[in-house]
Amino acid sequence: MVATLRVLPFLVHMHVRSMMEYRGGMILGWVAMAFSYASVYTAIALIVLRFEQIGGWNWAEVALLLAFHLLGYSLGASFSFVQFRVMEDLVQRGNFDTLLVKPISPWAYIAFSGFNIGYVGHVVLAVGLMGWALSQTAVEWTLGLALYLLGALASSAMITAAILTMVGATALVWVRSRHLYWIYFGFWELARYPLNIFPAVIQAVMVTVMPLAFMSYVPVAVLLGKQVPLLGASAGPLALLAGPVTVLVAMAYWRFCMRNYQGAGG
Repeated sequence: MVATLRVLPFLVHMHVRSMMEYRGGMILGWVAMAFSYASVYTAIALIVLRFEQIGGWNWAEVALLLAFHLLGYSLGASFSFVQFRVMEDLVQRGNFDTLLVKPISPWAYIAFSGFNIGYVGHVVLAVGLMGWALSQTAVEWTLGLALYLLGALASSAMITAAILTMVGATALVWVRSRHLYWIYFGFWELARYPLNIFPAVIQAVMVTVMPLAFMSYVPVAVLLGKQVPLLGASAGPLALLAGPVTVLVAMAYWRFCMRNYQGAGG
């Protein structure tokens, strides 16, 4: 375990150095992604401002929701999305077998050796938008609330990394898994909006089967002092627990897939 922890920073460092070889293209990618998200948020802002509120949320509150959603996603996806999206290819080509003989956990090697700094544009946009949104909302800050914000962000990142890991791990058993990302991102898009605008069935799914409501809506609603559908007073603690619990589920699912992996030949 200690030896593995010593290797992980080295894996990240080597991958970042390789990406820095093409700095111009990398920076252009950051800017392009930031503008892409900014254009989507502008469209949402126009809708909210036109109707003044959406589900009882004004534009500043929705902006905080969007910023939290993007920042939590970026932190988690930097360790999981690009890396585990190619699991299908690794399995089909037999390349995953080579990871099984390395003196390190295959998950740790995949996640850290592919650490994606391409999310810098996302983070900059999210932090800027969050700073503006917090200045426009009447949040009564205390040390406990500030710590809650940081804990909820960490939980949001865990949820993202855990679910994307499970989607990728499915390829170890079923060989194909890339199509599942379409399902994930379908719910991920819904998580940009206040949960209370959706039917009760969607709300239930978003806090159970696909717990992306805990990624942004629940913690932001707690920060703003808003009532959370279905969860009530337990919303705050559950938002902090959702990340670690999802990680534990992902760990169990990863082990299950590893036990049932039969190699490229089936």
